[in-house]
Amino acid sequence: MTQAQAGSPPPWAHRLGYAGLLPFVVLAIGTWVADPEHRLAAGFALASYGAVIASFLGAIHWGLVMRDASGQSAALLGWGVLPSLMAWLALMLDPVLALLLITALLWTCFAVDRLMYPRFQAQTWLPMRLALTLVASASCALGAAGLVCL
Repeated sequence: MTQAQAGSPPPWAHRLGYAGLLPFVVLAIGTWVADPEHRLAAGFALASYGAVIASFLGAIHWGLVMRDASGQSAALLGWGVLPSLMAWLALMLDPVLALLLITALLWTCFAVDRLMYPRFQAQTWLPMRLALTLVASASCALGAAGLVCL
């Protein structure tokens, strides 16, 4: 990888990453403060958004593999589809269980990234990934709690 690719995330990546947290936070709040007939919809929307993000996190590994000339990345390709499959299954569950599964999935994605990003000289992205995972997963967990309190 070139030095530019190995550097810290550029400012626009930070802005976009943190902007991507807005649906997590707003929908989690919605599970607590929306009218009771809309709270379940907020929970499903939150789980759906979390599923999309989990799919994105898996897909990053496909992009990393595409740039890896070593040819030893079959396991990463397999991992790359697992978050999408788990997120899709989560959406077939009760919204509370879906949000809890998405919460665990976001942390699993981070754990894999923590192991794999250094291999691709992308470890400088991990602090931002940690912050994004903290807010996204807390939002999903709080959203689940909001639905339990319905």
